[in-house]
Amino acid sequence: MGNNIFRVKNLSFSYGKHLVLNHVDLEIKEGNITTLIGANGCGKSTLFHLMTRSLNPQQGSIMLGNEKIFDMKLKTFAKKVAIVHQYNTAPDDLSVEKLVSYGRIPHQKLGKRLDPKAEEEKIRWAMEITDTWKYKEKLVSELSGGQKQRVWIALALAQDTKILFLDEPTTYLDIRYQIQILKLIKKLNREYNITIIMVLHDINQSIYYSDEIIAMKEGRIVAKGCPQTIIDTKLIKEIYGVELEQIRLEQRSFVIPV
Repeated sequence: MGNNIFRVKNLSFSYGKHLVLNHVDLEIKEGNITTLIGANGCGKSTLFHLMTRSLNPQQGSIMLGNEKIFDMKLKTFAKKVAIVHQYNTAPDDLSVEKLVSYGRIPHQKLGKRLDPKAEEEKIRWAMEITDTWKYKEKLVSELSGGQKQRVWIALALAQDTKILFLDEPTTYLDIRYQIQILKLIKKLNREYNITIIMVLHDINQSIYYSDEIIAMKEGRIVAKGCPQTIIDTKLIKEIYGVELEQIRLEQRSFVIPV
């Protein structure tokens, strides 16, 4: 779709003597839904955490536009990039609306009061698009897993960024909530032009909802491109170590995971 928004160059990372990422080069296009896939331990979560500044690179660089992300002030980065992690916690006595309002913190300036009406509109928009406005007075602790996930996405949207990172957003959710979350992600991308970068475990969901897939194995990128172009039985065998059949449905190839 658009220009390259993230550029990763010669990125390596180790936990002790264990090399997790091995000289990774990567470009991610603006306006796409890009999904990282691969077997457990392949390095996709580490790459995600490096690109979202949860980890510091030991070698290489990560560029957002023309600037290295670790040269940015944290507040500046938070105005450009919103993140929904796999594991999220909130105080038991915190209301949904209050939690979502924390997404506006990066835009606050010391000694300068923001327009309350405009701030309320940003928060309400984030909650309405995620269908969480109806829970605004509830405590976060009272919500189901799927409801909480939408609230965390609302918090990220309240940051008012054009880039959204999601780490396994459907994990631990039943199939109904998985589909709701993935349809929401696609809507954010298609209707609001938000660039999505996410990690998914489900290969078929990756195929269906992604513009580009990045397949990883043993700390390296082994394939990158349109799902219909790169996903085949050979690649699945390479990254997951299993042989699975494929079927065509709605002019797309899907995997039979049995």
